[in-house]
This record gives sequence, structure tokens and C-alpha cells, in this order.
Amino acid sequence: MKYAYPAIFDTEEEGGYGVVVPDLPGCVTCGNNVIDAIEMVRDAISMWLCDAEDKNENIPKPSRLTDHQTPVGGFVNLVDVDTTEYRRENESRAVKKTLTIPSWLNVQAEKSGINFSQVLQEALRERLGL
Repeated sequence: MKYAYPAIFDTEEEGGYGVVVPDLPGCVTCGNNVIDAIEMVRDAISMWLCDAEDKNENIPKPSRLTDHQTPVGGFVNLVDVDTTEYRRENESRAVKKTLTIPSWLNVQAEKSGINFSQVLQEALRERLGL
């Protein structure tokens, strides 16, 4: 899923940026510079949304950029995220699955040195268009 939310970037005394995403309660982060702050808020939004998706919670609609005041020395910017891509990059832990196949197919696959996990992953990616 792809989303874009406005984020409010405010300068901090130390020279970095504090960032708040008003549409996502508690979604707050910071960065040492603009690039770092953008990366951090993209990560924070992705985690917030993945958690909401996992819990089947209502995902708030993004507000408009013009709904927010720009802080002195700061800015308001849209930040885009893709939770499908975020999961692909960050959730690569292995999950054990039990499955059954015909005995004759198992014998042939083992003789050929087939990696069952790899074949299943490739088939799932192809079937899901990933």
C-alpha cells in the first residue's frame, strides 16, 4: 500500500529537525539534518501504518499541506511511504510452514537437489506478482 502524509519539520536548538505527523497520533521523530529527518519520518510513518494494517485498525486519511502552519525556520512537506516495500525490506525473518506433496514428487525433487523453501518463495512471488 502506498500513502503520503504531511509532516511538520521544525528546527531544533542543536541544529537538527524535529518532525511530527499530525494525522498519525504519536508519530514523532527527529533527524540530524534534513535528509536524516526525511529518512527517519519515512521510517516512523511506515512503522505506524504497518502496525495499523496488522491490527486491522482504521488508517486516517491524510490532511492537506495547507491545513498546517509552517513553523518559523521549518517547513511542511508530504512524505510518501510504501508499506509493502517497507515490509519486504524489514521483515525478512523466516517463518516455518508445513506442507504436503506427493511422495513421488518429493523423491524426484530430493534427487535433483531442489531447495523446497526457495522454490516455494519463488512460486509465491510469481503468483502474487511481487
